[in-house]
Amino acid sequence: MRNRVVVTGMGVVAPNATGLDNFELALRNGRSGIRFIKALEDLKFSCQIGGVPEDVGSDPHAVLIGNVGYAARAALEAWQDAGLTPTRADAQADWDSGAIVGCGICGMETIADEVVPKINAGNVRRLGSQVVERVMGSGVSAHIAGILGLGNQVTSNSSACSTGTEAIIDAVWRIRTGLARRMLAGGAEGASPYTWGGFDSMRVLARKFNDAPENGSRPMSASACGFVPGAGAGILVLEDLESALSRNARIYAEITGTAVNCGGQRSGGSMTAPNPDGVRRCIQDAIRDAGILPEAIDGISGHLTATFADPHEVENWSAALNRGPETFPLINSTKSMIGHCLGAAGAIETIAAVLEIHKGFMHPSVNCEDVHPEIKPFDRCIPRTCLDLPELKTMAKASFGFGDVNSCLIVKKWEN
Repeated sequence: MRNRVVVTGMGVVAPNATGLDNFELALRNGRSGIRFIKALEDLKFSCQIGGVPEDVGSDPHAVLIGNVGYAARAALEAWQDAGLTPTRADAQADWDSGAIVGCGICGMETIADEVVPKINAGNVRRLGSQVVERVMGSGVSAHIAGILGLGNQVTSNSSACSTGTEAIIDAVWRIRTGLARRMLAGGAEGASPYTWGGFDSMRVLARKFNDAPENGSRPMSASACGFVPGAGAGILVLEDLESALSRNARIYAEITGTAVNCGGQRSGGSMTAPNPDGVRRCIQDAIRDAGILPEAIDGISGHLTATFADPHEVENWSAALNRGPETFPLINSTKSMIGHCLGAAGAIETIAAVLEIHKGFMHPSVNCEDVHPEIKPFDRCIPRTCLDLPELKTMAKASFGFGDVNSCLIVKKWEN
C-alpha cells in the first residue's frame, strides 16, 4: 500500500512568462522568451542569446537575486495556488509540509560578482549577512521554508539537467511512504555568464542565431546548432490524495509513475552523453511503476535540447515504448520556447505537461519546421501549432543530465 500523489498547486518563473496563467498562454501561443543579451556580446561569448525571466523583481519575496529569488516567487505562487497560506511567524512550524527544491549550478553570480571581488580586495566584512544562503546549495529550499514555515524535510538536490524532475520524484516518494502530507518540489537556476561560460567554451550553445534570438532554440530541427541557456524556477505542490480530498483542493493531475537511474557512463554513455540502455530502462521503469502499458502514453514532454542528442532521444523513446512512427505518441519540447533552464528545466517542463493534461491541449514545438532527417519519420507526431486535445490522459516527462543521469515521471489526468 502506498499513498497516491496529486498536484494541487503550481508556480512558475520562466523566460517566456512569470505566473501560471501567463505561462499557459505563452505555451499555447508558442511565445518565445529567448532574447539577445548585450552582456554576453561584451564578454565575447559565441552564444549571445538566452532565456532570462522578466517582471520578477517587484515581488517582495524575490529580493534575493538569481535562483533563490526565482524559487521564492514560484514557491509562494504554488502554495497560494494550492489554496494554502504560510504559517504565521509566531506559530508552530507546519510539520506535515516540506520542500525538495534543487539547482544545477548554484550561486555563481553571487560568487563571481560579490564574494571573489570583495574577498580579494580585503573587504570580507562587506559581504553582508545573506551571502552564505545565496551560495549554499540548500539556500533555495531553506529560504522557501522560512517564507512558508515548513517543518517537514527541507533539502536541495543537484543532478545536473535532471535536477528539477528528480526533485519531484524524491518528493513523490516521501508522500507515498507517509513521511509527509505535502511537499513543494522543483528546481531553480539563476542567469549568469559565469554559469553559462563553461557551456559556451564546450561549443554546445547555439551561436548562429544571435541576430534572430527567437529562432535560436531549435529542438528536433536539422538546423539546430546547440542549446540556448535559460534561467527561472518551477515549483509544484504535491499532496497525498486523502489530504487533497479532505480539504476539497483543486487537483490538476496525479503523478502515477516515477523512475531514476544512471547509465554508469558505459555502453556509449559518458559525462555528457546518455547510455541508451539507461534511458530506455528509466522510461520503462516509470511506466511499470505507473501500472500501465506503453500504449497508454498519449504525449511526451521530451528533454530535447537542440543538440546532437535529439535524434537519439526520439529513437530511445521509440524503443522504450516499442512504438514506431505509425503509433508513436505526440512529442514536444518546452525548451523550444524557453531554452535550457538547467536545474530548473525539468520542473518548468513538468508544469507545462501538467497544464496540458489538466486543460487538454498540447503546446507547439517551435522552430522545427526543418525536422532533423533522422527524426523525419516521426514528423506527424510533432505539433507545430497548439492542439486542443481533451482526450489527452497520460503524459511522460523525462530529463537526462550530465553524469549520464536519467529521470522520468508519468502524469495522469485527474478524473474523480
